Amino acid sequence: MIKLTINEGIATVVFDRPDAMNALNSEVIDALSKAIETIESDNSVKVVVFTGAGKAFIAGADIKEMECLRGDEIRNFSKKGRDLFRKIEMLTIPTIAAINGYAFGGGVEFALSCTLRIASEKAKFGLPEATLGIIPGFSGTQRLPRVVGKSYALYLMLTGATIDAQAALDHNLVTEIHTSEELMDATILLAKRIAKSSKQAVEKILTAVNLGMEAPIDSALEIETGLMANAFGTKDQIEGMAAFREKRKPNFE
Repeated sequence: MIKLTINEGIATVVFDRPDAMNALNSEVIDALSKAIETIESDNSVKVVVFTGAGKAFIAGADIKEMECLRGDEIRNFSKKGRDLFRKIEMLTIPTIAAINGYAFGGGVEFALSCTLRIASEKAKFGLPEATLGIIPGFSGTQRLPRVVGKSYALYLMLTGATIDAQAALDHNLVTEIHTSEELMDATILLAKRIAKSSKQAVEKILTAVNLGMEAPIDSALEIETGLMANAFGTKDQIEGMAAFREKRKPNFE
C-alpha cells in the first residue's frame, strides 16, 4: 500500500495500490502518516521522493469509501488528509512528487503539498470533483490558485478538465517533463543535487519560504533575516565559505 525505502539520504515513498489506481483511502492515509513519521525520525534523510506504482500517481480519493459518508464522517476524512498534506508541506525536508501517470483530485492535491513536482510525459492532471457533486477536500481550492493563479485554477475546478503534462508545465503546476523511462532517474538525480547542499541551509530556506508566504512582507523579511543570521557561525557556513575560498567542494556534515 505504501512502500518506503531509504538509500544514501534519499527516502522514496511509493503509493502501491495499482488495482485501485493508488486511490487514497483512510488506510493509505494512515500508512503514509507512519511513513512520514519514520522519515522525520531518520536524520540521514535529506530529500523525499513520492511516486506511484502502475499507471497512476494517485487517481484521487477513494470514492468507494467516500460515497456513503455524511456529516462528521466526511468532515473527519477530509481533515485527516488535509492535515497530513499540510504536515508534508511544512516539512523541513524537501519533497519531490515524481508524477508518473494519472493525478486526479486528491492526487493533484497531494502533489501540490510537495516542494517540487516533476511529470512523466504520460501524466494527466485534473480535479473532477465538481462533476461528482462535491468540491476538492484535501486543500485543493486553496493551494491550486496559489500555484497556477486564480483564473486557471477555477477553470480546472469548475469544468473538471483533464490536462496533459505540457499544459501542467505551461501553468507552473510542474517544473520538468521527462519520458516515462527517464522520470525516476531524473528525479533521483535532482534529489542528489539537493542532497549535496547544506542540510541546515535547506531547512532554513524551506522554513523561510513556508512561513514567509503566509505572512505580511515585512514580517516575512524579518523571518528571513533571523534565519540568515542563525546560519552564520554554524559548521556548514564555515565549511561552505572555506570551500569556496579554497576552490574545492564543501564537506557538509
